[in-house]
Amino acid sequence: MAEIPKETDFIVVGAGVAGLRAAISLAEAGRVLVLAKRDLNESATQYAQGGVAVVLSDEDEVGLHLHDTIEAGDGIVNEAAAQILVEEGPDRIQELIEWGTQFDRDGSTLTFTREGAHSRSRVLHAHGDSTGREMGRALAAKAQTLPNISFRAFEFTADLLLSDDQRVCGINLVSDAGVFSAVTASGVLFATGGAGQVFRDTTNPAVATADGISMAFRAGAVISDMEFVQFHPTALFLKDAPRFLMSEALRGEGAHLLNGDHQRFMPDLHPMAELAPRDVVARAIAEQIAKSTVPDPVVYLDMRHLDALHLATRFPRILATCRQFGLDITRDLIPVRPAAHYLMGGVRTDLHGRSSLPGLYAAGETACTGVHGANRLASNSLLEGLVYGARAGMAMRNEVEYPPAKLRPQPDIPASGGNNDPERWVETVKNVMGRNAGVVRTLSGLREALEILESVENRMPPATSRRTCEAINLREAAELIIRSAIARKESRGAHYRTDFPTHDDANFKKHSRIEGIRVTFD
Repeated sequence: MAEIPKETDFIVVGAGVAGLRAAISLAEAGRVLVLAKRDLNESATQYAQGGVAVVLSDEDEVGLHLHDTIEAGDGIVNEAAAQILVEEGPDRIQELIEWGTQFDRDGSTLTFTREGAHSRSRVLHAHGDSTGREMGRALAAKAQTLPNISFRAFEFTADLLLSDDQRVCGINLVSDAGVFSAVTASGVLFATGGAGQVFRDTTNPAVATADGISMAFRAGAVISDMEFVQFHPTALFLKDAPRFLMSEALRGEGAHLLNGDHQRFMPDLHPMAELAPRDVVARAIAEQIAKSTVPDPVVYLDMRHLDALHLATRFPRILATCRQFGLDITRDLIPVRPAAHYLMGGVRTDLHGRSSLPGLYAAGETACTGVHGANRLASNSLLEGLVYGARAGMAMRNEVEYPPAKLRPQPDIPASGGNNDPERWVETVKNVMGRNAGVVRTLSGLREALEILESVENRMPPATSRRTCEAINLREAAELIIRSAIARKESRGAHYRTDFPTHDDANFKKHSRIEGIRVTFD
């Protein structure tokens, strides 16, 4: 692969749906450098099983999709952002189809399924349960036809570069050997995904270490809604197995949740039963687990009453993965527990992906437009990446008017102390967040977490390698989550505190905003 350039027009960090769609928009305006810290195919996009929600059926309406999005967001969805999502979504999906995306069909007709908190069947799938992978494939194929876009895999972005007038003008890369090099540009877009690796139990890939959010925060960008971490209710829970996502679409097809006594519990808790919003289902499962007296308690997904051939056709990846661990979804009860899945918060942006820092844009899970409110509606994330990736790319084209500026002098990075293993600190973060900032939170637990995270900050190794950069980013993001969770003295959506178990609309029907260590609401 060619050597990395020292200067370009636009830098896109991240090669998932949001980053690729932004790059396609940018290509008409100048040279676009797309960076991935690992393989170009390794992103949350590739693991998105459930599908993409969009109004393309004659039996559906944009207004209903908007209503469902707002309802799921529990009172603080940015309605302007949601309106854009549902109105522009159909055009973005039609565009993808024109670029070769193979969504599932019945003959020539697109097939739609229904997932939690949706009032209509509006979720498109591809190859059964490989929707994100197929969308990413089509976007990458389209991007590779555009001569202005160049790709670099295994390039780790360590930090933003700022000019003397506090404008973002590039990035610092760090090699495996710990050597730093600068790449300047007129604008930078972060599409680095979320922060799932802050938690031990997560459905996110290993690359989801909150890099874009933490880098933006260190550079001075406003961060919002970090307290809202969506825990997917059903991740495979087996000893020594990854927390593989058991898609919500399984419950959409009729799967039941059973407690340790093999009894259903959701019908007594919510009128939508297993298809209730994710935060409701996750807390219900957490309650069942808390009641149990057995080691490593779980609940079970039960699909034994469903048609085995249909399950095998509809969920080939899930079927194959479970079989690797000796489980057959058509005949066995599948042990599951909640796992960190999606971050509603991130770099605060406007409706065009602009952050509070001139020259810095964000899209996808890295960004926070407020479109998801306190709880993302199932299968809205891939659509958000498409819609807001395209919008951010279009807006960012104007940055070409600002040629790369003179860099501020970069501080020297101290040498490593030698005995600071970054894995030690990663484990500390994961342990404290899993124990104190999960589905159910307490003030004492949050305060304990903050104390631990603050105490390790100055004992962590300096940013002299890729893994130490990730460890620093994880600790930073964890503290942002904790400070925001302490400040929100209520329960809303994915944020539940036992000491404030209800809404406080008078004070907190707002978005959190964090700059430095201060959290405010607006």
